[in-house]
Amino acid sequence: MSDIPLGVLDLVPVSSGSTAGDALRNSVDLARRAESLGYARYWFAEHHLNPGVAGTSPAVVIALTAAATSTIRLGAGAVQLGHRTALSTVEEFGLIDALHPGRLDLGLGRSGGRPSGRPAASPATVTPVVDGRAPNGLRIPPRFSFEHLLGSPRVALQRTLLQQPGAESQEYGEQVDDILALLAGTYRSAEGVEAHVVPGEGADLEVWILGSSGGRSAEVAGRGGLRFAANYHVSPGTVLEAVDGYRAAFQPSDVLEKPYVSVSADVVVAEDDEKARELATGYGPWVRSIRTAEGAIPFPTPDEARAHVWSEADRALVQDRLDTRFVGSPRRVADHLAQLQEATGADELLITTITHGHEDRVRSYELLAEEWHRR
Repeated sequence: MSDIPLGVLDLVPVSSGSTAGDALRNSVDLARRAESLGYARYWFAEHHLNPGVAGTSPAVVIALTAAATSTIRLGAGAVQLGHRTALSTVEEFGLIDALHPGRLDLGLGRSGGRPSGRPAASPATVTPVVDGRAPNGLRIPPRFSFEHLLGSPRVALQRTLLQQPGAESQEYGEQVDDILALLAGTYRSAEGVEAHVVPGEGADLEVWILGSSGGRSAEVAGRGGLRFAANYHVSPGTVLEAVDGYRAAFQPSDVLEKPYVSVSADVVVAEDDEKARELATGYGPWVRSIRTAEGAIPFPTPDEARAHVWSEADRALVQDRLDTRFVGSPRRVADHLAQLQEATGADELLITTITHGHEDRVRSYELLAEEWHRR
């Protein structure tokens, strides 16, 4: 499987008993190690108001990491456009590209943005799922509903704090078009006024669209002929819908002649299955804290995680994520990743690994790279 590149998706997790500074230093160190291990790209997610996640500004963390690495591609997975403008996004990444040209991936997400006002196109074909499995056996759990999060006071507060009073988000597809035009130097306002971004215009960026379903994000990526990243680790129940929707909408562009897909997965690797399961013990309570809209807690130790008292409601919140983690020995996890790649037709895989101990996380990526490259 070494012809399928592996990348890293990093949330900059804060472990219990540590600080945001520790998390940032660990992430920069992990990026250096990932570069030496042959990982193709290293992306930072964007999250806010989460005590256990320090990755609040992908552009800032990318800039810090670019100075500490030399060859690995660095990117955002993803910049959340709901509270940003096209101009600020291009300017931020243009600044980094000015010092580190040709190494940046601009991943764009639509969290918190204004709805498009029209339904997205349905995929022409949908990969069948029978008894919770794709045709090759990949587990596809029932679709998880995020509706309870949309009405959460905490989510509403986040939106209020991120946006200027009275501001209205631009429609996602229009905003992506504006970003592409600013990068290309072809932007014109409705009145015909030109805008040229320096630095930013002409920056050698790979633009990606991230999406968890076959809806608006998949449509925007497809009709724009852009690269698409589907989130099996966030919404495993809709990953096939997402990639099918993207491919159905795809139109060749100056960027791509055919669809190009990356798919993410939650992974923990250790020398044997038992040790990997122990390292992954904190995952359940951590996901629960996110899906209750409380905000991600600092990632717990195995003992701290075992002390959590589970209710049936708690388990229902996290079961799809627990069922679709790939945890175990290098061979076991690589087999699962190969199955994910086959089911989705992914051109790349994006690995996100969180453990309480930094060296355990580094070792997980090391073991996986060794196993993957020997296949």
